[in-house]
Amino acid sequence: MASALKIAPGDSVATLIDDAHAGEAVTLGDAVVTLAQDVARGHKVAVTALAPGEAVIKYGYPIGHATAAIRPGEHVHAHNLATALDATLDYRYAPAPAATLERAPAASFLGYRRADGRVATRNEIWVLPTVGCVARTAERIAARAAALVGDAVDGVHAFTHPHGCSQLGQDLGGTRAILAALAAHPNAGGVLIVGLGCEENQVAALIEAIPAAARDRVRALTAQSSADEVAEGVAIVADLAERARAPRVPCALDELVLGVKCGGSDGLSGLTANPLVGRISDRVVAAGGSVIFTEIPEIFGAEQMLMDRAADRRVFEDITGLVNGFKRYFLDHGEPVSENPSPGNVAGGITTLEEKSLGAVQKAGRAPVSDVIGYGAAARGRGLTLLEAPGNDAVSSTALAAAGATVILFTTGRGTPLGFPVPTVKIASNSGLAARKPGWIDFDAGAVLTQGFAEATDALLTRLLAIAAGDPTAAERNGEREIAIWKRGVTL
Repeated sequence: MASALKIAPGDSVATLIDDAHAGEAVTLGDAVVTLAQDVARGHKVAVTALAPGEAVIKYGYPIGHATAAIRPGEHVHAHNLATALDATLDYRYAPAPAATLERAPAASFLGYRRADGRVATRNEIWVLPTVGCVARTAERIAARAAALVGDAVDGVHAFTHPHGCSQLGQDLGGTRAILAALAAHPNAGGVLIVGLGCEENQVAALIEAIPAAARDRVRALTAQSSADEVAEGVAIVADLAERARAPRVPCALDELVLGVKCGGSDGLSGLTANPLVGRISDRVVAAGGSVIFTEIPEIFGAEQMLMDRAADRRVFEDITGLVNGFKRYFLDHGEPVSENPSPGNVAGGITTLEEKSLGAVQKAGRAPVSDVIGYGAAARGRGLTLLEAPGNDAVSSTALAAAGATVILFTTGRGTPLGFPVPTVKIASNSGLAARKPGWIDFDAGAVLTQGFAEATDALLTRLLAIAAGDPTAAERNGEREIAIWKRGVTL
């Protein structure tokens, strides 16, 4: 007999835990339904009869409407369920009572304490090109320097991109803002900026955009003005590495800045991995730490839940402006706001954007939303911050790092090898993925189904603190470290 999870009492669908076949009985607590078709793990089955046009309920909220009559036991997916999302909306300010967050027992990790009081989880040298023309130059500098600096730092990494030339206005500003924010990141004990010389993103302007307090550990060279830019860059990195030597010291949980992200989600992501990360988010916030949440197009359909958690009316209005601004961005480009989920999401059982969003927002836990920041900006305070960025994994994870995240918890149901400037902890929504791709996955959230949330939360927090203290993630072991910058304007 197969099993399925019905999340909220009023849900009209349940999610299969394992593959099941036509005629097989599926248990839902005390209830049983018989499957009308084969249904794959992570996909939905109707537990009540649904009429055409009727709202389909999951997580206690509508995830779209039925496009045909659906009987109990029938597979509910793209063939009989459609989104109900449309254009920009007027939202209501109706603040919900603040949730009581679970406090973890006193927790700490060994981190690097910077002169400005921030705490890093890595002590590395970062090489940042101003423009794509010197991307390979930056990589050569980093590779040669890494062989020289030994154990002075945790690593030397070049973060390359194709931008910085032929950009204008907001588009150029976004590139410069991301690079400047990365240059100020606490995980970078030293930074070398490599310019070409003739690009729009001039070295001097980029350095001016870096907060003054961080500039003392930033150096720069211009390739067109150097007789041997690689040799010069290697010498600069070697000097930065010696200056950056530092010991790890005990740091409390409240000094962690956590980014949360999902990618390659499946139908179990919203039942296991995302709510598990939400519990970690709540523990960090309850301890006085910081959590950064993004992927704005992947909260469409669930945005009112976040708005109801706004700390005050200003934050509510900032969330409203951000969500409607993103919807307008889609509409101005002639695209529907519901152009999601991805083909992989659909194959994994997610049908509509509302369903994907209701699962995705669970990574933010239950804490009040304390602030909203723009793309390329740094988080300004503790608590839960909403960051402007698209859903694209590489772009949004880069933005999380630029905003100050020192570790990213990244949930996935389908799997992805990608890694980013800061340690990126891959959390599988199902044990099958964790077993199949151990070279990608750091934690199996499928354990929620056998152990429960309390035990899995404790285990994930222990793993998170070990990684913050220096244990390498799978992506770090694989050399998966990169950035992606949001391209929004014309190219000259």
